[in-house]
Amino acid sequence: MFERKINYYETDCMGIVHHSNYIRFMEEARVTALDNVNLPYKKVENSNIAIPVIGVKCEYKTPAKFDDVILIDVKIAEYNGVRMKMAYTITNKKTGNLVLIGETSHCFTDSNLKPISLKKVNPEMHAIFENFTDKNI
Repeated sequence: MFERKINYYETDCMGIVHHSNYIRFMEEARVTALDNVNLPYKKVENSNIAIPVIGVKCEYKTPAKFDDVILIDVKIAEYNGVRMKMAYTITNKKTGNLVLIGETSHCFTDSNLKPISLKKVNPEMHAIFENFTDKNI
């Protein structure tokens, strides 16, 4: 679970978090989640592997505001060694209200952005992703 306090500059003139910031929040949670499973993104990059985002979906449920603390649950929803979907549930820590349900789609590439099969290129990394599929990370 990733916890984050909302900064004033992340809000709009209505006093709520601007919708584009949730994509950043999901990335922060995703990078932290990879750290938590001993797969820091720097280690991925040093292996000449990239995990670009190829799609994003967000369903905004209730707004978050300045000074709110949000909790982000991240899980690997689908993984096949070539592509991956990560699912996010964001809630307001104080109220428990559902703020957002989101999803990011990814593929695995080499450093030249050519698609790869992680199972073939890096079996150790593949095993980590496979082990955490359908689990919060």
